[in-house]
Amino acid sequence: MALTLMVVPPLPKAAPDRSQFAALTFPKSRAPRRQKGAIFTIRASISERRATQPASPPIDQDAREIPGTHGLPFIGHIRDRQDFFRNRDEFFKSRMEKYGSTVYRVNMPPGPPFFPDPRVIMLLDAKSFPVLFDTNRVEKKDLFTGTFMPSPEFTGGFRTLSYLDPSEEKHAQLKNFCFEVLRMNRDRWIPEFGIATSELWGALEKQLAEKGSAVFNDEFEQMAFSFLCRSVVDRDPAEPGVTCLGTDGPTLIKKWVFFQLAPIYSLGLPMVLEELTIHTLPLPYGLIKKDFERIQGFFFTHATRALNAAEKLGINREEASHNLIFNICFNTWGGMIILFPAIVRLIARAGAQLHKDLAEEVRAAVRDADAGGRITMRSLENMPLVQSTVYEVMRLEPPVPYQYGRAKENFILESHDGRFKVRKGELLGGYQPFATRDPKVFLDDPEKFKPRRFMGEKGQDLLRYLVWSNGPETESPSVSNKQCAGKDFVVMIARLFIAELFLQYDSFDIEVSTAGQGSMSFTSLKKATS
Repeated sequence: MALTLMVVPPLPKAAPDRSQFAALTFPKSRAPRRQKGAIFTIRASISERRATQPASPPIDQDAREIPGTHGLPFIGHIRDRQDFFRNRDEFFKSRMEKYGSTVYRVNMPPGPPFFPDPRVIMLLDAKSFPVLFDTNRVEKKDLFTGTFMPSPEFTGGFRTLSYLDPSEEKHAQLKNFCFEVLRMNRDRWIPEFGIATSELWGALEKQLAEKGSAVFNDEFEQMAFSFLCRSVVDRDPAEPGVTCLGTDGPTLIKKWVFFQLAPIYSLGLPMVLEELTIHTLPLPYGLIKKDFERIQGFFFTHATRALNAAEKLGINREEASHNLIFNICFNTWGGMIILFPAIVRLIARAGAQLHKDLAEEVRAAVRDADAGGRITMRSLENMPLVQSTVYEVMRLEPPVPYQYGRAKENFILESHDGRFKVRKGELLGGYQPFATRDPKVFLDDPEKFKPRRFMGEKGQDLLRYLVWSNGPETESPSVSNKQCAGKDFVVMIARLFIAELFLQYDSFDIEVSTAGQGSMSFTSLKKATS
């Protein structure tokens, strides 16, 4: 990272947790009894935290040294970076097999010559992975993007919430702001999403009729951005006016995000070209400054309710606007355009029987809950297959595949197969798709999409290993942890998307392009017959 803390300062007095009064209730999940209602109720509490950090305990001499190597300086780092971009899954798998361990040392991109220390201890199993959520053992400061941090110029000179450790005073303030935005828009999510999906279906059907296929990605990206802006910013981004974004919003956001993540991103270009351009030097903010100012102008001008709420929490409007943009555009919209195409793709490939079962469940639940045939919170509660399907997609293809944490002290890390010595100051990272496909936890075909995996008592017990939100699904976000503030909102909106889809259609077919970033198109949409 650009900033490595070897001494952790005393924790500040915790701010009051606004998520208590928010009481943002989402549909109840069928979690184990001891967690009843936890999945779809945003709750937050300040857990007890140590006032000071004690001296690191001595390392247990019976524990093993962590296997792996970082290779020769510079050469080893570059070799690992090239292997990573050549085939990400193979990069992790080959080293796991080589060292006979799911815990090992490796270099993670971007690395030298112009980026910070790339040395990481990678965790690739469900038993070791949760240490990354333990803020008593690891620090999360400036680790949102891994071994490097994009310039704060991209966020108005502010370190946004995602880069803050819970020990920092600003963390509680900004996370409470997230909870408040969720609370104040709770009555808007379902009706606004219904309007947005109706527009999406219309656009896709028109394309399908005219061209024989309809590209999902482009239409969904526009739909998702419009939905979020209407709900939170109180304005359609295409509405005429000085701040009008037209249909440029998704393009502007993707450019802004790419310039931040370019050092750890691949465009599918020849490796030599990417090495000489995006993987060697950080891209300057100045190249997209004018584009980002359009986004900032839109949010700063129209997100009046949200910014007023931020001021009541003691956050100035400028900082609040940059955090709102990051939360809405980078985190929420950015996550949706990864997660929702995965939902469509995996359901499509699962075949006609799953389509039939989902359609029957959705329509029966809607009929029982609302005479007008509308989806409500109550109807979502009675769609266990829909809920399990969402969880299974998140297990196989989590929107954010990496988590990081820097050891606050010496401790022993346990995997299924061993106990390892971790020393204070070492950087730990996890690749979530391996942890959530751990064959010692997910015993039934862990690599296979099984929509009913999380149904029933045994399925619900697996939820503690579902960690897409930077924490277990059985736990709740709070100001004292780094779990996604919108965890329950994301699950709800994903369930809502499947419900809207099968309320409208009996089944559908797709094709996925292998070119570029792999866009997905509908080749058929069979309208609902019952």
